[in-house]
Amino acid sequence: MATTHVPLPASSTDWTALHNFAALRGQLRVSFSPRCNIACWFCHNEGDVPPPVTRQDRSQQPRPGILGAHAYLAVIDSLMGSGLKRVYFTGGEPLTSPMARPVLEGLAEPGPDASYTLITNGTRVRTHRSWLARTHLDKVKVSLHYFSDASLRAIAGTRIGIDTVLDGIEVSRDIFERVELNTLLQEENAHEVRQILDYALERRLPVQFIELVGTDFNEGRAASAVPADDIIAHLRTLTSDEHTEVAGVGQGRRVFRVDGIEIDVIHRDLGRHHVGQCGTCPVRAQCVEGFWALRVDHGGGVQPCLLRDDLRLDASGLIADPAQLARTVAGHVAAFTEGTL
Repeated sequence: MATTHVPLPASSTDWTALHNFAALRGQLRVSFSPRCNIACWFCHNEGDVPPPVTRQDRSQQPRPGILGAHAYLAVIDSLMGSGLKRVYFTGGEPLTSPMARPVLEGLAEPGPDASYTLITNGTRVRTHRSWLARTHLDKVKVSLHYFSDASLRAIAGTRIGIDTVLDGIEVSRDIFERVELNTLLQEENAHEVRQILDYALERRLPVQFIELVGTDFNEGRAASAVPADDIIAHLRTLTSDEHTEVAGVGQGRRVFRVDGIEIDVIHRDLGRHHVGQCGTCPVRAQCVEGFWALRVDHGGGVQPCLLRDDLRLDASGLIADPAQLARTVAGHVAAFTEGTL
């Protein structure tokens, strides 16, 4: 049964930082599970131990999950009630989790200024299409980092074929009004990037090309990172409709329109948006993201930065009191932005 967002009572809590973050289109990213049915080498798993690491070393396991569907909905409702409007559901692969259906079916109607987005690898969309069609999801974003069986295996370490991924995209188009693609630029797919662009344009799907975010999780293959220069140059042969966006939170991006279809390029040359504690952060040199998302994980944590597990707030004990949860998160964000966390 869908919940209803309840306005939070006024209090002495300083909401300024959280409300500013929301106004700058900051995301609330909700991870259902760290588990995934594929294992992309670059995966940061929203700050948890990624699947490829666990595959190589079984002693390295992600944190245990403790949130049930009711708890997830309580957290989402509390934080949306305090101003956050853009909610993204992630994993791992969210559709591998038993939490996906009860949570997504239980979401309140988002309203005109809010949205729910499912981020998926596409391989399980057909399996779950009947109930997905009944949810309040506004958008599905499919990761398409490959365009052949060979590149899919090289990048994701799986025997699943590319046809399964492409089928998931087509099923998503049947179900949802808005479907988008995202592609991480890397040596393993450099020969297919234009094919992915052509595929997106033929189906009139927005697509985002992303430069690799270097983290401890993927430093062993950092040489695979490919700059966005080639795809930017190619897009400029297709359109003169280009502008840059550096406002808001996160990374700057170049935005192209080709025949009315938006193509984004997350380009490190445009800089990043840091706040407060980022100024003295020991991993700032490796960060190309800035503070653009609050991540809620399956262990009940709320974290403003995937590279800094020491900044993770354990909110599991606050779920029974949504108003206190929201106030605590607001205070945590304020301390982060002021550099006092």
